[in-house]
Amino acid sequence: MKVLLVNGSPHGCGSTYTALQEVEKALNKEGIETEIFQVGPEPIAGCIGCGYCHTHNQECMRNDVVNEFTHLAKNFDGYIFGTSVHYAAATGAATSFLDRAFLSAGSNMAYKPGAAVVVCRRGGATATFDQINKYFTINNMLIVGSNYWNMVHGLTKEELVKDQEGLQTMRNLGLNMAWVLKNLEAGKKAGIPLPQAEPKIATPFGK
Repeated sequence: MKVLLVNGSPHGCGSTYTALQEVEKALNKEGIETEIFQVGPEPIAGCIGCGYCHTHNQECMRNDVVNEFTHLAKNFDGYIFGTSVHYAAATGAATSFLDRAFLSAGSNMAYKPGAAVVVCRRGGATATFDQINKYFTINNMLIVGSNYWNMVHGLTKEELVKDQEGLQTMRNLGLNMAWVLKNLEAGKKAGIPLPQAEPKIATPFGK
């Protein structure tokens, strides 16, 4: 079993990366393989709703880090998306990344567990946590929580490591993700099938 941890901060080894590492350590102790995927500092364009990805094997017309993720993501059993907080929301790059990744390849993550990790200096964490969780609930995913909301406080990684409660929340998140994955694996071995969703009904409001 493998979990992909996505660092949506533009800083490769900053506070968000440090928080994800704490989750990663707990997952590894439970025998879960992990990989941290860096969204990186380069600009990421938002989704324009052109539909290209629906006719081109889940690839976006913009051949950037989003396509790298969608090709990689299908090989994982669980996902953790981390972001720093900018103006009480996920970073602009993380938002554009998630919009495009879930539209183009959300089916690769459906019926698998997902979790948000939010890092902030002071405020905006709960709003950002809510924002990220909405991607899971529209995509038939299971949300994994901890013993507190999945957030850590610290502008820098040196500050973040002083938030002992936040780090404990990260470790418990890793333990909970491992537990969910093991239960899903046990269900699969027992022959329990995935739900068969009804065909999507798109109600045409305004007509």
